[in-house]
Amino acid sequence: MAQKTAAQGGASPEGLATLRSPSGIGVIDKSVMIMDALEAGPATLAQLVECTGLARPTVHRLASALVHHRFLARDVRGRYVIGSRMEELATAAGDDQLVSAAGPILLKLRDVTGESSQIFRRQGDARVCVASAERPIGLRDSIPVGTQLSMKAGSAAQVLLAWEDHERLVEGLQGARFTPTVLAGVRRRGWGESLGEREAGVASVSAPVRGPSGRVIAAVSISGPIERLSRQPGRKFASSVVGAAHQLTELVRINPETELK
Repeated sequence: MAQKTAAQGGASPEGLATLRSPSGIGVIDKSVMIMDALEAGPATLAQLVECTGLARPTVHRLASALVHHRFLARDVRGRYVIGSRMEELATAAGDDQLVSAAGPILLKLRDVTGESSQIFRRQGDARVCVASAERPIGLRDSIPVGTQLSMKAGSAAQVLLAWEDHERLVEGLQGARFTPTVLAGVRRRGWGESLGEREAGVASVSAPVRGPSGRVIAAVSISGPIERLSRQPGRKFASSVVGAAHQLTELVRINPETELK
């Protein structure tokens, strides 16, 4: 069923105003009214004004600020829509469930490859390690849980960026150590690899974990010295990493709250 816009059956100004109890913080209450109005679908500035009952300059000012922080976005017709930051926060809310499911899979991946394994999720302009299984002995690439790494280098960054929309893809490539051609290869193969991108002497292989909607919600990785992973780590380990990513994807599909909580 097609979504209704704010002007096509959306809440009236009076009805929308009663959806939430005011907090007493005016700017927040008005911002929430705008986002609530967009729950019904895309809306123009005029439709938001009509739906919320707020003054046009107020709606324009608040909507512009929400776009700046990616809580709202503009579609190809210039209408306001819910932005990607809302999805990122919803995804982060499901971290515990994904981490719980990932534990045995990361341990198996570590044991099969002999290398440290991790799961990364994107948070804004960084990627965060939300789970890991360290190689117990010998030289290793240690990435503790909670570590924030750049989205400009490394195979996990490639995977988390490769399937983004065009605007975020272009933005993400600015200053990146990988190229559009590299990301095209990631999309074609279904996995990414890096050699010394994030840190000299370190190689990695990553594959995407997808939610029930098909959206990439995380990256599974292994990392270690180039001397062990070789100059073609994907050829050596991609099948194992992709297999682990597929296992996690299936677990998420069984329990979609992991993506949508």
